[in-house]
Amino acid sequence: MEIRDRTPEDLAACVEALAEVQAVDRYPVDWPDDPAGWLTPDGLVRAWVAAEAGIVLGHVALTGDLEITRLFVTPAARGRGVAALLLHTVRAAARTPLKLQVSSEGTAAIRFYERSGWRRVGSSRATWLNAAGEPALVHHYVSPPPGGAAAGSPPVHGRPSHYGQGDLRVEQ
Repeated sequence: MEIRDRTPEDLAACVEALAEVQAVDRYPVDWPDDPAGWLTPDGLVRAWVAAEAGIVLGHVALTGDLEITRLFVTPAARGRGVAALLLHTVRAAARTPLKLQVSSEGTAAIRFYERSGWRRVGSSRATWLNAAGEPALVHHYVSPPPGGAAAGSPPVHGRPSHYGQGDLRVEQ
C-alpha cells in the first residue's frame, strides 16, 4: 500500500471508493450530484490517496484553513491502519495544528479520532441534515500535541490550538 498525492486521474477511482463507503456508512449523508466536485471542495490545498495494486483504499484532503476533510477508507480496507496513515501524512505535510469535523452519527470515526489523541473542542449544528432529517450535530476536533497520539500511531507534529469559529460551543 502507498500513500501518495491524489492526481486528476485518481478522481474516478476515488468516486468509486466513496460510493462503497456511502453504501455502508452513509458518508456523505446525501450522495452529491457531482461526487468528483465534492471530493475537490473550495479551498482545497492538497489531497492524498491510499492505493494498492491500482485500487483506491482511502482518501483525505486538506483545506487552506488547515481543516482535514473528505477522509474515508473503503470497507474492505478497514482495520489495516489506512486512516491513521492518511492522517499522519496530512499532519506531516502541514507541520502545524489541524482541525476536523465529524458528525455525531460517525461513532466509529469519533472513536478513532479520540483514540488517536484528537481533542474535541466543541459542537455545532450543521446546515445539512442527518439521517433523521434534522440539522446534523457536528463535533469539532483539534490535532494532538507532539507525541500525544495513542501508542502505536505514526508520529505526529504540531501543538493544540483553539478552533474558535462560528457558533462553536466550547466544551469543558
